[in-house]
Amino acid sequence: MSPHPSSSVQQAREALASRLRDIRLDSGLTKRELAVRCSWHESKSGRIENAKTPPSDADIRAWCAACGAGEHAPDLIAANRQTEAMYVEWRRLQRTGLRRLQESGATLYERTRQFRVYCSDVVPGFLQTPGYATALLSAIAVFRGTPDDVSEAVDARMRRNSVIREGDHTFAIVLEESVLRYRIGDADTMAAQLGHLLSAMALPSVSLGIIPFTAERTVWPMATFTVFDDRRVHADSLDAAATLTEPGQVDLYLRAFEGLAGIAVYGAAARGLVTQALAALDG
Repeated sequence: MSPHPSSSVQQAREALASRLRDIRLDSGLTKRELAVRCSWHESKSGRIENAKTPPSDADIRAWCAACGAGEHAPDLIAANRQTEAMYVEWRRLQRTGLRRLQESGATLYERTRQFRVYCSDVVPGFLQTPGYATALLSAIAVFRGTPDDVSEAVDARMRRNSVIREGDHTFAIVLEESVLRYRIGDADTMAAQLGHLLSAMALPSVSLGIIPFTAERTVWPMATFTVFDDRRVHADSLDAAATLTEPGQVDLYLRAFEGLAGIAVYGAAARGLVTQALAALDG
C-alpha cells in the first residue's frame, strides 16, 4: 500500500536530514564546529539533523561548504525544494472536480519542449480520444467521489492536448502492449481509441513504441511516468501525484525510459500490435 502523502513528506525530510548528518560525520566535524563555520547557533545544526527545522537553500550550501562537500549541494537543494511538493494528494487536487486538475497542467505542457512518456495502464492523456477520456475520467470520478464535471474535464484535456499538434514539442511515448488490451469504455470506444493511436504514429512530433507481451525484458514493467525536458518527473500512484526534480531522481527515470524504449517495437511492428488489438475487439 502506498504511504499517505503527509508521511511521505516527513520521510523525505528525514532522508535529507540524514544525508546532511552523514556529510558532517564524514568531514569529521562536530555539530558545534559546523555551527561556527556556518555562523549559526549549535542548536540549529541539531534541529536540521533531527528534521525539526527544514533547511533553506543557503543553509544547505553553507553546510556542504563547511564540510568540504560543495559538490553535493545541488542535489540536496533540489531534494529540499521538492519535499513539500513531492506528494500532492489527489483528493486536494480533485476536490473541486476533475476539470481543474486538467487545467492545472496546461502551462507546464505549453513550456515543455521534450516529453518522455511511459504508460503501463492506460493510453496517455496526450493521445486519448474524447470517448476514451470520458470513460476513464468517469470511472475516476465515481471511484474518488469527486464532483461530476467529467464533460468539462474532457474538454479541458482536449484543449491541453493541442500541444501534440501545435508548437515546438516532441513526444517519445512507450506503451506496454497491455494498454492496447485493457477495455476502457465499450468496444466502439476502444476501436476509436486504437484507430487514433494509428493516426498519431504518423505525426512528425510523435515517436510511439510498444513493448510486446513477448519481449524479453531487460527492464520490468513499472508505474506510469512522464519526464518533462529532462528536468521534472511526474509519477502517479493511487493516492498521490509525485513531482520529482532532484537531478539524481530524474536521471534514474531517464535511464528507466531508455531501457524501456530499447525493448519496444516501432513502425510497422507497432502498428501490427495495434491492429491485432483492434481485431480482438470483434472476438
